[in-house]
Amino acid sequence: MTPSTPTQHPDLAAKFVADEDRMHWHDQALWFVRLKRDKMARALPEWEELRERAAAIKAHTMSRLADYLEQFEAQATRCGAQVHWARDAAEHNAIVLSILQAHGVTRVVKSKSMLTEECHLNPCLEQQGIEVVDTDLGERIVQLAGQPPSHIVLPAIHLKKEDIGALFHQHLQTEAGASDPKYLTEAARQHLREKFLNAQAGITGVNFAIAETGGFVVCTNEGNADLGVSLPRLHIACMGIEKLIPRAADLGVFLRLLARSATGQPITTYSSHFHGPAPGGELHVVLVDNGRSGILASDDFRRSLNCIRCGACMNTCPVYRRSGGYSYNATIPGPIGSILSPTRDAQAYASLPSACSLCGSCTDVCPVKIDLHHQLLTWRGELRKRGLLPWSKRLAMWGLGWLMQHPRLYNFAGRMARWVVPCLPRGLIYNRMNAWGRQRELPAMPKHSFRELYSKRHDQ
Repeated sequence: MTPSTPTQHPDLAAKFVADEDRMHWHDQALWFVRLKRDKMARALPEWEELRERAAAIKAHTMSRLADYLEQFEAQATRCGAQVHWARDAAEHNAIVLSILQAHGVTRVVKSKSMLTEECHLNPCLEQQGIEVVDTDLGERIVQLAGQPPSHIVLPAIHLKKEDIGALFHQHLQTEAGASDPKYLTEAARQHLREKFLNAQAGITGVNFAIAETGGFVVCTNEGNADLGVSLPRLHIACMGIEKLIPRAADLGVFLRLLARSATGQPITTYSSHFHGPAPGGELHVVLVDNGRSGILASDDFRRSLNCIRCGACMNTCPVYRRSGGYSYNATIPGPIGSILSPTRDAQAYASLPSACSLCGSCTDVCPVKIDLHHQLLTWRGELRKRGLLPWSKRLAMWGLGWLMQHPRLYNFAGRMARWVVPCLPRGLIYNRMNAWGRQRELPAMPKHSFRELYSKRHDQ
């Protein structure tokens, strides 16, 4: 989504939090996935070595990205693919539309692709009379609901089976009140099978592209990408330029990390390799920049391009789990999205770097070792330099900064707070004027400060 007005994460999060039962359910559902990831990580003695190697491969690739992109184009062309270059989302959409129109296509099936979500490809094609059907089950659910994905791997994680049952009853004519997952999945399967059989073109994303061979890999758990490009003769693969890796030998490192980090599986059910078009068909690969070169030029945020879109940072983030994906109002939510979104529009997404407790859990689970919480902290400083912090935060930080520069006054203020706060009427602390206290409770005031305890124990 591209907001027309600046995003305010706290306001959007408040709507999600208002439904307390759903909030806790969402929190626990994602934490369950995080625990599955941990179990898989512990099962591999070489897990940290894989993470180190993946981070090193990505760092090397980014240092020579232009060279590897040219190598990929040459090799992909040699395999029979047609390679296109898009500077931004509008150019990407125009290229895809022109290919479809040149072939007279009016019916398209598409597997999961966050890049096409980022570029808003679906509405662009639909405005030209082209039917676009998302074939990943979660993506199809949110498409029928008229919503964007709320998670990059689990797009319908915010919906319960009862919600999906009502949605399928409306659109797929399933039984009213049905919520059995097996029944609903079979209904979706039959619905999508018809779409596959009638499709004139298939669009996929790209999980990994190999410069050495000119091939690419698409990972799914449902086989929908394979079906979507096997029946039609036209396959369009949309790829962000950061998805490149140098050699086929590097691929195994990332495939071992991706599914374990994303869903707690040893590997995705389908890891499909494409090297050129199917016999009698066409393969078009669209390489998209859309701001990535600008991120690559940034010393502070370049490492965010290492992301392999596993969603592990979202599954562990206490803020995302409790505020929902839509509170970010961005294509990529969660910690990684809070870094990427301000690079495109710092004013619109100025609140996102503060949607973080700086606990560091996202950095701990990232399979390619992106220092996510450090980059979020850096963004906060950058937003301050650009004058994009609200006055309330600027004033509070100025006051606290001044206080901390005067140790005696700081110690006195702490001593007074420990004595005064417990005596204050509750309404004086928790009221409409104090946004912080709406959903928080101050801890009990300690009898002694850390400095006092340290001095006392040190003297002993």
